[in-house]
Amino acid sequence: MIASSRTGGTTEHDAVVVGAGPNGLAAAVALAGAGASVLVVEQADTPGGGCRSAAMTLPGFVHDVCSAVHPLAIASPFLRTLPLADHGLEWLQPEVVLAHPLDDGSAGVLLRDLRATGEALGDATGWERLMGPVVTRWDDVAADVLGPVLRVPRHPLTLARFGVRALAPATVAARRLLRTERGRALFSGIAAHSVSPLGRPFTTAAGLVLGGAGHAAGWPVARGGSQRIVDALVTELRRRGGALETGRSVSSIDELPAAGVVLFDTAPRQLLSIAGSRLPERYRRRLGRFRHGAGVFKVDYALSGPVPWTADACRRAGTVHVGGTMAEVAHAEAEVGRGRHPERPFVLAAQQSVVDPERAPEGCHTLWAYCHVPSGSTVDMTAAVEAQLERFAPGFADVVLARTTTTSTELEAYNPNCVGGDIAGGATDGLQLLLRPVASAHPYRTPDPGIFLCSSSTPPGGGVHGMCGFWAAQDALRVLRRG
Repeated sequence: MIASSRTGGTTEHDAVVVGAGPNGLAAAVALAGAGASVLVVEQADTPGGGCRSAAMTLPGFVHDVCSAVHPLAIASPFLRTLPLADHGLEWLQPEVVLAHPLDDGSAGVLLRDLRATGEALGDATGWERLMGPVVTRWDDVAADVLGPVLRVPRHPLTLARFGVRALAPATVAARRLLRTERGRALFSGIAAHSVSPLGRPFTTAAGLVLGGAGHAAGWPVARGGSQRIVDALVTELRRRGGALETGRSVSSIDELPAAGVVLFDTAPRQLLSIAGSRLPERYRRRLGRFRHGAGVFKVDYALSGPVPWTADACRRAGTVHVGGTMAEVAHAEAEVGRGRHPERPFVLAAQQSVVDPERAPEGCHTLWAYCHVPSGSTVDMTAAVEAQLERFAPGFADVVLARTTTTSTELEAYNPNCVGGDIAGGATDGLQLLLRPVASAHPYRTPDPGIFLCSSSTPPGGGVHGMCGFWAAQDALRVLRRG
């Protein structure tokens, strides 16, 4: 053990981590690697949080329950230092990173090669002007962007250039720098991962980070399902001497074993519920003002064959953004921002079985699809989602063998961190994208020096990258080493 209890008593562990999502596990792995004794407790029977896989439709079909495609996992400055491949994790890269079909039968495509992408979009100069500065300095960008904002940057000039461009609304950046509808549609779909109306400031940031990651590292899937990422992290945790206990619900911090520090891979709401008695009223009020964003409606499909996309590029893509032109995508996201359910939603689809034969029986395929909806929605959007799919893949209904739907409220019931169906760990509009969960130079710390937040409600936010957990672990280690 690194240190005894801060109060002078004995402890069972240096650290206890509440929640076994990717960030909780990353925190635990980082702590254990530094010599801390670590216990992770998880209320579900399987670890993973928003990174699990299951048989959700028919026998032989493996579906990703939440996250499916992982550009930030393979590019993560922390995860890529771990020997996860030794524990069975294999990344599979589709031939086409991302496709965005249009009504004329063409598609905007994101390829690994920057120049080839621009040429395919009919706008090599525009795409390179937009994405080139991020792609050519990707390691420097990732080092600063995938961490807390209020710190001395490692690469200040690179970060400053990125920040100036990232501040703009995605629609403004696309119109200013891109000349073709294919390019504008492609970028708008990537930026829509911000789960915010695309006319708002900072939405360009998501497009730059995810697009840059696509060029630098790809948008891969994990062979056999996203659960394999979590399984590899659990194996590495145990190799380092850490322990995991599943099926253990925690309603009060007093139920946990004595520890030097406790880290919460939870939404702020759960932190307040479990440990609020240890936190001062002023901080509780600040944390209570944390906003959650829009929800999602999700459909998992078992298919008798591949999706019959009109555009050939879509048939070779791991991810397909289904929403039409930039104006249509922007309108759909704006409708969600107004609290409405769009008639033509922007649909984010992943077809993992294009590159992963373990996902479905021979000749069959899976499709993972979701759209954004107002927070807490109970509306069944199946018809609207499938109308969009049929629009760009006529005959899609003919290959559907089975489907399972999940509303926003059902998603929250499955994973309480997804408050109102919010998969991003909190609203990403305005300053909350940068200053989460509160404005602080040390966002992972709470006023209690033994309590930390390490979920996607802290910087750098949503995605399976483990960086929220990694940074929280660095702060926690400082406390443990002081003793």
